[in-house]
Amino acid sequence: MSLPLRLFLKSIVRQGCLSVTYANGETSTYGSDQAGSRIAVELADKSLELELMRDPEMVLGEAFAEGRLRVISGTIYGLLELLFLNTRSDAGGQRLLEVLELAQRTKERVVKSNTKRRSRQNVAFHYDLSPALYDLFLDPERQYSCAYFESPTMTLEAAQVAKMRHLASKLALEPRQKVLDIGSGWGGLGIYLARSAGVDVTGVTLSTEQHAESNARAKRQGLEQHVRFELQDYRNVSARYDRIVSVGMLEHVGKDQFDTYFAKVAQVLEEDGVAVIHAIGQFDVPSPTNPWIEKYIFPGGYIPSLSEIVQSVERAGLMTTDIEVLRLHYAQTLRVWRKRFLARRHDAIQLYDERFTRLWEFYLAASEIGFRYRGLMVFQIQLAKRVDSLPIVRTYMTEREEEIRCADESRENRGEIRAAE
Repeated sequence: MSLPLRLFLKSIVRQGCLSVTYANGETSTYGSDQAGSRIAVELADKSLELELMRDPEMVLGEAFAEGRLRVISGTIYGLLELLFLNTRSDAGGQRLLEVLELAQRTKERVVKSNTKRRSRQNVAFHYDLSPALYDLFLDPERQYSCAYFESPTMTLEAAQVAKMRHLASKLALEPRQKVLDIGSGWGGLGIYLARSAGVDVTGVTLSTEQHAESNARAKRQGLEQHVRFELQDYRNVSARYDRIVSVGMLEHVGKDQFDTYFAKVAQVLEEDGVAVIHAIGQFDVPSPTNPWIEKYIFPGGYIPSLSEIVQSVERAGLMTTDIEVLRLHYAQTLRVWRKRFLARRHDAIQLYDERFTRLWEFYLAASEIGFRYRGLMVFQIQLAKRVDSLPIVRTYMTEREEEIRCADESRENRGEIRAAE
């Protein structure tokens, strides 16, 4: 049995109860049986015990996906939550964890720039997977970004509509305006804006799957004259727009491309225009991307701190006119996604295989932990070129949001939204 791993677990696990069956068949229990989570895991081979100490950020997810680490009581989410809560509350454990993380971060890592070619490859890696995979856990609009839970009891579907409505209110849209959607996903937001505000929307994406489905959906809803989606890198956009919206795109730009991204927003935004950027961020100082997420889920991704974003915004000559931080909304979104994914776990295995399914189970669990406990959040930053582009009191957002809500409810009552799908 690995003495370092055993000593580490003994020193940190005070809340909850963790039982570990080691490769030699011996079982050790850490923590208390009296309260908290009760998790039991089994390690398949002795080498894993040492690997977990050397590179925990990478090896834990790999071992779970490969079946070398098996959760035999509880869930992988429960294991991650137990480990984090204990390392957070125990000073000695926290110091040891920081040492382990620092050892990994100081290893030489080559950060590849997200060139146009590499960006296409990165997008294909994740977003060109089978659409059937995303249908296992997303809402019918396939909104693959943080929902907006106006109340704890909202369904995912209602919270995703609320997110689009919230963004629309900040854009201060007027009929017939030209809107650019950077990183348009499966087209749900662009279609919603065109339908609810009477605007003309152009979306750009690098995903061939999303591009095809977006245009097909716009055509099915009779909006192809007002909404179009192009298979194009945002850096190649040249037309000018009254409004720009970008949801869940900034995280894929790459740390060395933030200046390029905001310079492009400034270049194609009309002088009296407004842009709203919705993205994942971190409360802490800038730090590297989790290596497991970078390797297996989002190659080329980077989650910025607000301090990094604001500098690029200023260099682009844009004004920050509003910032809102959504703290636990994505944790709740991910919880719903994870539960839906696990409820259709067998379907995921049929689409791919057991290892892939475990990878995604770990990804959804670790992501929820990140937003619930580890300093990740979502921010919406509103930008403009002119100081008088928007009303001077913020109440215009809530007033516009209520107007859109009433219109949404009216269309739903008439059956238009259901019929469109």
